[in-house]
Amino acid sequence: MSDIPQDLKYIETHQWVRVADDGTATVGITDFAQEQLGDVVYIGVPDVGVTVTGGEEAGVAESVKSASDVFSPVTGEVLAVNEALEDEPEIVNEDPYGEGWLFRVRLSDPGELDGLMDAEAYAAHVDAEA
Repeated sequence: MSDIPQDLKYIETHQWVRVADDGTATVGITDFAQEQLGDVVYIGVPDVGVTVTGGEEAGVAESVKSASDVFSPVTGEVLAVNEALEDEPEIVNEDPYGEGWLFRVRLSDPGELDGLMDAEAYAAHVDAEA
């Protein structure tokens, strides 16, 4: 069973979002996603300053096995990207919920979070795909 932290929200395409008290949100791919990908060799993230849209493509994760689009769970302006991934994309495999985060956004609509899956719903989604 993949690791599924309780404090995050999830989308069906296996991305997570963690919202901070200041209204910013950190986005990454789930443990299940990195397991499915295998050894990640490249992560493409949006540019700082652009606006990403919830449910739409915001980047790419490439592994030795395949490439997958990365979708943003939320809408907002990109404030930061994880520059460490440029030289060490394997961090996503090692720590998908910590050091392997992809980008941070300022939420445009915090209410958007209400439509995302909690850990229990995401676990059921993963079980249905397995």
